[in-house]
Amino acid sequence: MDHIFLGLKANSYAAAGRMIEPLLHERTTIIAAQNGIPWWYFHGLPGPFHNHRINSVDPDGAVSAALPVQRAIGCVVYAATEIEAPGVIRHLEGTRFSIGEPDQTISARCLDFSTAMIEGGLKCPVEADLRKDIWLKLMGNIAFNPISALTRSTMAAICKHRSTRELVVSMMRETLEVARRLGSHPEISIERRLAGAERAGEHKTSTLQDLEKGKPLELDVILAAVVELAALTGAEVPTLKAIHAVADLLNDSVTRLPTAVAS
Repeated sequence: MDHIFLGLKANSYAAAGRMIEPLLHERTTIIAAQNGIPWWYFHGLPGPFHNHRINSVDPDGAVSAALPVQRAIGCVVYAATEIEAPGVIRHLEGTRFSIGEPDQTISARCLDFSTAMIEGGLKCPVEADLRKDIWLKLMGNIAFNPISALTRSTMAAICKHRSTRELVVSMMRETLEVARRLGSHPEISIERRLAGAERAGEHKTSTLQDLEKGKPLELDVILAAVVELAALTGAEVPTLKAIHAVADLLNDSVTRLPTAVAS
């Protein structure tokens, strides 16, 4: 197989190795369509953090062992979906899957995968600097995903409520500062990002959907990783730390829920 496309939540990556290993040959790539900071973030990236491992997303190297970084092609997803039933996914909007190499080259393997996606009717631009796309998408996820789970609110409701809107702005500003210290500068204003989220309407984030289904919350790559990167770069992120603390406790309560017994 030339390419493996993963649609798993990031907290399932470490356990995916045995499923993926039989599919690999010498040149097989792994494209993980995920939110947040990927396990390969510093792989091949010049600078003071070259090949640094982010513990929040790759604890003890378990994800890198299951999904070798040299096989990774990055992917940022701009598609909104909802799980209606097991194996039934309702597509709401968006057909763009931006991809890119960790080392910022425009590779033949990226172009090959992009061609296949485009022939299937999807948008799949190959970006030299995919990390800029990662931070652009993360600006929304890092704020709306945990807040939606903590308040059981949709994206539009969070935007329309003055206090939570201000909270989102604070979280986005802190996130952009971490990105800046890592050399990434998303070219979009916070107000424009908020306006885009508000246009999504009464949409439940994937984190809120998982909470309602009693599933573990995918917050390590979305929130914990940025708090870890803030410590790495010396950025002050008090709002992110506070939301991370309460969201992490919420996630602990979800994972501790007893299995329901049918009567």
